[in-house]
Amino acid sequence: MDSNKKLGLIGRNISYSFSKKYFEDKFQKLMLKDYSYTIFDFNEINEVENLLTTPDLLGFNVTIPYKEKIMNYLDDLSDEARKIGAVNCVLIENGKKTGYNTDAFGFEKTLLLHKKPHQDSALILGNGGAAKAVKYILDKHRILSITVSRTSEINFENLDAETVEKHKIIIQCTPVGTFPNVEDCLDFPFEGLSKDHLIIDLIYNPNYTQFIIKASEKGAKTVNGYYMLEQQAEKAWEIWNFQKK
Repeated sequence: MDSNKKLGLIGRNISYSFSKKYFEDKFQKLMLKDYSYTIFDFNEINEVENLLTTPDLLGFNVTIPYKEKIMNYLDDLSDEARKIGAVNCVLIENGKKTGYNTDAFGFEKTLLLHKKPHQDSALILGNGGAAKAVKYILDKHRILSITVSRTSEINFENLDAETVEKHKIIIQCTPVGTFPNVEDCLDFPFEGLSKDHLIIDLIYNPNYTQFIIKASEKGAKTVNGYYMLEQQAEKAWEIWNFQKK
């Protein structure tokens, strides 16, 4: 039977993705026989043009490296997606393609669950789509943050232990250490960490990245990206099903 409510995920090298199983389990639990969820592994963003003409496409998730590039193919953006400058969820309704950012929602839930009052400034490692959603939420909660990337003023070459010591929240937003490259780790002055630090690594596969392992050896509280992922997926599901105008 041809499913008549199609969902999916676009990205590059995403065969390991959590989303397909997550949504297929959801369809089963809710006994939704007419839904399907497909992985669309694109080498280039322009391959999305074919996907967008698919009949019965309800929407899709967007992951690395297309969260920013997808915006050129959409008709409208939610306020959050516009302010963040990245999209990870697209709703298609009567041919109109609207981009949302549910990463922000997922990260906010994670942050508020674990943050302690003394943790009032942050380092954001990376500057891609996920890092932009993280910065948006930190700004919203008036948590000062510095973005560390290859090209920023404070970068991975000159980031020192003193700076790390001063910023009690560290959010690892790069793909370094993701499966299958589980031995990889960002160059980072772990000696600046202590038990006063909260480390959030947005990677969920593996459960414990080298970054998390090294941070926990310094006594820091560590959290991976799994809860954020679940929360952003739930928010996407809500958008696809309850945004009926």
